[in-house]
Amino acid sequence: MDVAGTALRVDLSGALVWDEQRLLVVSDLHLEKGSSYASRGTLLPPFDTVATLRRLEAVIAHYDPRTVIALGDSFHDRDAHTRLTGDDRACIANLQVGRDWIWITGNHDPAPRGVGGELADEITLGAVTFRHEPTGAPGEIAGHLHPKARVATRARTLERRCFVSDGACAVMPAFGAYAGGLSVRDAAFAKLFPKRAFTAHVLGDTRLHSIAAARCY
Repeated sequence: MDVAGTALRVDLSGALVWDEQRLLVVSDLHLEKGSSYASRGTLLPPFDTVATLRRLEAVIAHYDPRTVIALGDSFHDRDAHTRLTGDDRACIANLQVGRDWIWITGNHDPAPRGVGGELADEITLGAVTFRHEPTGAPGEIAGHLHPKARVATRARTLERRCFVSDGACAVMPAFGAYAGGLSVRDAAFAKLFPKRAFTAHVLGDTRLHSIAAARCY
């Protein structure tokens, strides 16, 4: 997938890799979403943080990036980082060893503290700017919207997380185990891509499927 003339690799985990920069980007981890819901009386299995960190650990081990950018809403609420277990904190600390780690602030987690790494509202590298909430600006890579696409095949209808891009800017899927999704047909995407002239890069079981927006519903 190219954004603003920059060649980027899409991983089926939902991570984005910039090989030239040895950079790995993930968005919307929503760690401790289960405990957040439990505190309000909605009981979910309390395994989302462990599951998300294990997937993150695997993709980092595979690519061995020099820098990791977590593109906002890494934690489900402003106090979620305080509910991490000791093992989860140790896992995050181990993932940060020997590399730069940047937490982009999101609307759910404006200022996570005590979890290592650096905080930034956004960061620009070359022609690409990484921020949480998308504006549609050229060269932008953002998260926040959790895009998903529904596609009909001969055998069945599939609904999967996806990257959305028109080549000028892109929106990343949520990486978190409990993060939901927003259909690429939603009006929020129409505001970013007025002519719907974008491609949904759908995360399949074994490969990426690049599908024109008109074929998604």
